[in-house]
Amino acid sequence: MWNEFVTYIGELQSPLTVWEIIVAIGFSLIASIVTYLMYQFFYGSRYIGAGVHRTFLLGGPAITALFLGIQVSIPLSLGLLGALSFVRFRTPIKDPAEIGFLLLLIASSIGAATSNYLATGILFLLVFIVLIIQWLTRNRFTLFGRGNLMISLDQASFPELETRLTAFLKERLSGLRLETMSVLEDKVSLNYQYKRRTDFNWTAFTSDLNQMASPASVEIFIG
Repeated sequence: MWNEFVTYIGELQSPLTVWEIIVAIGFSLIASIVTYLMYQFFYGSRYIGAGVHRTFLLGGPAITALFLGIQVSIPLSLGLLGALSFVRFRTPIKDPAEIGFLLLLIASSIGAATSNYLATGILFLLVFIVLIIQWLTRNRFTLFGRGNLMISLDQASFPELETRLTAFLKERLSGLRLETMSVLEDKVSLNYQYKRRTDFNWTAFTSDLNQMASPASVEIFIG
């Protein structure tokens, strides 16, 4: 039976050999694990994201297998967007760093599918060096001494609270700057940058903010 199974596998029509597929998906899995560990080391303990890193271990090999299947077929590649149109992420990206790691995951998966192992390895090496430099200098330069603050509140309450909220934040946080504002499912999300202070009392800040916004519900994410 085993010989028949091996013969059947060998007779399957595929532009790639079994070993080429195993190497590509295996390389993609290793790259996914490295991406996951890098995210956890550099951002996992300091940032509150949407949890997209939990998809890394499955997402990388799956993307590689997807591109292995479509790279030899133009109709399949043209229908890729339609095939994936059912996927919808309802959880907003709370940390911009997550987008970078998602792009790194996708780039490594495509690199594995196209056998560009050297280019993918160089990419990981350069990204790791850049993150190490950023981590070592995060408290020495203003560029890396800035934190991220995301405030999410009900869309119906936002017009009434906007002026008071802005005044409150400018009073408590130095170097405040509004980066982005988005509306999703009746929620307004405001993403600010501010200058970090080691002696800042976030417990008192959160308590005063909730009192100021009462009875509206406010969610805070600090990075």
